[in-house]
Amino acid sequence: MTENTNKSTISTRWRFAVAPMMDWTDRHCRVFHRLLSRRALLYTEMVTTGAVIHGDRKRLLGFDASEHPVALQLGGSDPADLATSARIGEDFGYDEINLNVGCPSDRVKDGRFGACLMAEPELVAACVAAMKRAVRIPVTVKCRIGIDDQDPELALDTLADAVVDAGADALIVHARKAWLNGLSPKENRDIPPLDYDRVYRLKARLPNVPVIINGGITSIAAAQAHLAHVDGVMLGRAAYQEPWQLLDVDPMLFGDAAPHRSMKDALAALEPYIERQLREGSRLHAITRHLVGAYHAVPGARAFRRHLAERGVKPDAGIEVLREAVAMVEERAPAAAFA
Repeated sequence: MTENTNKSTISTRWRFAVAPMMDWTDRHCRVFHRLLSRRALLYTEMVTTGAVIHGDRKRLLGFDASEHPVALQLGGSDPADLATSARIGEDFGYDEINLNVGCPSDRVKDGRFGACLMAEPELVAACVAAMKRAVRIPVTVKCRIGIDDQDPELALDTLADAVVDAGADALIVHARKAWLNGLSPKENRDIPPLDYDRVYRLKARLPNVPVIINGGITSIAAAQAHLAHVDGVMLGRAAYQEPWQLLDVDPMLFGDAAPHRSMKDALAALEPYIERQLREGSRLHAITRHLVGAYHAVPGARAFRRHLAERGVKPDAGIEVLREAVAMVEERAPAAAFA
């Protein structure tokens, strides 16, 4: 653990985050989420070291200045490549580098990164140490409580001790095992039982290390309850599929006012970004696909989703499509929905 991490830093920097999610938390999604919470820490989709080093960096790593604080999640297992990629990420302006030691997909396993690295704690520690030498920003690790037949008590403690000794600034723990043999990536998000107490025990054993809990958390109220035991909470699918919940993050978890009073106001604030992206060649659907859950459970939500899906995909779709979709909700929803 770095010496300059103090109690104040632990209590705020990682207090709430939106999880890195492949195909979901791209730059457009993150700009939208930032309009719902000033304080949430946002994460990119996982980017492999090979893509960072050899790919189109501007396309892969570019982000809008409004996204800060934003962390880059890397996938890889070669310390030198991870160090190079971390340095590139820091140069792009990211606020944190996170190493993925939790993704259970076959592609990740075949590439020797993600959850399979739970079986190689010494290698993970070497990767963390290399990244720490390469950058000045925090380096964190996101992992599972174990994989396959590992004992979660031993596996998580062994990995945690190794990466903390190597200088990791925080641990984000998905409170499930990953079964690399026998379950699909989708099944690995739901079938292995959640064990929040295991993460609580890790935090109790490592009082000076920021420990953030992830997995199966469905509301900001539930996140608030977890904060009695750990330093931070990371929401994944709930934050993406029901983004309106993020309007409660700043008031409930930080005691600050939300950036906007309502989803309607937040979507209006998103319009200048959308118009700029359209001028630069983006398609409307690339942005509005992240908005479909904006009015989850509000009257008119189905019409909102359908309008975005049918009209937003057209090559000439413009900002009027979003305005029309919002108007459909406004016609059907009670005034309280926009209070």
